[in-house]
Amino acid sequence: MHHHGYLWTGPKARFDQEALRRPPHPEPPPAGSRPELIQRYREVAAEFPTSDLPPLETAYWLVKPRSLVRGTWPDPGSAAAWLGDRLTEYAPRFASPPQRDAGHLSRLVISAAERLASGGDVSLGFYLERPSYLSLALVTCVPDRGIRELPCPLDG
Repeated sequence: MHHHGYLWTGPKARFDQEALRRPPHPEPPPAGSRPELIQRYREVAAEFPTSDLPPLETAYWLVKPRSLVRGTWPDPGSAAAWLGDRLTEYAPRFASPPQRDAGHLSRLVISAAERLASGGDVSLGFYLERPSYLSLALVTCVPDRGIRELPCPLDG
């Protein structure tokens, strides 16, 4: 088991493009479907795996380009420490003052380490000023992952 870290920051309007954050349905629209439905399916199928936008389901970071991996750690503590460093780095820009609280951030890191140790993933998001958005994710890679078709970025 190991953990991959991901970070995305950008305009909130771009983050809100949910269609590009959702994997395409495994089956294309049936023959005879409306042309715009077929075109939209093709766009999502082509763009989802290459887009840097955070996926709606955290595990789908694994199908994104390997270049988006910000770090890989063999133990939950190291991955959580990376998360803590990112929280500290971005906290001065958090739009909500209570989210900047050091105690709050510390509890997030402790919770992340516990979740990772149990084989789970972690996904956090924060509004930044201007309005921007910060997405942080830690994905646990294990051989018996629930969604088997998601490859480990180290295997590619």
